[in-house]
Amino acid sequence: MTGFPFDIVGFDLDGTLLDTSGDLAAAVNHVLALNDRAPLAVEAVKPMVGLGARHMLKQGLAASGGFDEAMLDIGYPLLLEHYAANISAHTVPFPGLLDTLDVLQASGVTLAIVTNKFEHMAVKLIGELGLSERFACIIGGDTMGKGNAKPSPLPIHEMIRRTGGGRAAFVGDSIFDIDAAKAAGIPSIAVSFGFLWQPVEELEADAVIDHFDELVSALHRLA
Repeated sequence: MTGFPFDIVGFDLDGTLLDTSGDLAAAVNHVLALNDRAPLAVEAVKPMVGLGARHMLKQGLAASGGFDEAMLDIGYPLLLEHYAANISAHTVPFPGLLDTLDVLQASGVTLAIVTNKFEHMAVKLIGELGLSERFACIIGGDTMGKGNAKPSPLPIHEMIRRTGGGRAAFVGDSIFDIDAAKAAGIPSIAVSFGFLWQPVEELEADAVIDHFDELVSALHRLA
């Protein structure tokens, strides 16, 4: 370490590191089109993100006219296929992210991702965006086994184990991120620019940032 207060900083993926909303909405709308449904706006899809692709599709079908389990079962693999084939078409890092990652890495911080996205999807996306070398590990919603995605603390514990241990903090945009960090006993930072289901203050994170330019100073304050 070089005097930075945290050894490890973990990040959620969708709505935290990356604005994936365009590609997620396109995947939902692909399935809606196959069912003769009108497309949903990107802003309508954002609050559906966070509990995995099946939940997102379920919410999309419900918002566009309802569904039954057979429709969901048929549509789910079609959504995954479309998303995998177009995973980085519209996805971009949030403003200030790359410069902030540079500062953290130069300070000796190990970076990691803990997402509820399938691990192989997260690895594919980060790879296509040329960001793989920045992160020591990527833990997905399926990495720890069924039922052990965030808000379970197990993925956070695994992140700390894989990165060699030390003082960690976690950055996210949902109640699942903040609750996972709390359950794991580490400080949490919420981003106000993410795919919020509720006002960011209601997440009760230890700190809130409105731009990645604020992250390094927020981490110092938490120390």
